[in-house]
Amino acid sequence: MTVIELPDEQAAALRAKATAAGLTLEDWLKQLAGVEGKPRTSQPLRHIADVILENMKDVPPEIAATMPEDGASQHDHYIYGWPRREV
Repeated sequence: MTVIELPDEQAAALRAKATAAGLTLEDWLKQLAGVEGKPRTSQPLRHIADVILENMKDVPPEIAATMPEDGASQHDHYIYGWPRREV
């Protein structure tokens, strides 16, 4: 077990937040840490490609036309400015 020491004011603030959520401090911290094993949202899990496609549908065609076609294979070039990789 790890013990984290906090000033009394911070501990009291955390207890107040837990109480406002109707939980004990321990249960509230477990919920924040995701230890309960329950999914944090009620949405079903989706494949990342579906999420990307859904987000890209709102991009105007004129913007999409300017996006690099080799973005995935050359991401270091676009993000960090490194030289392009030979493919």
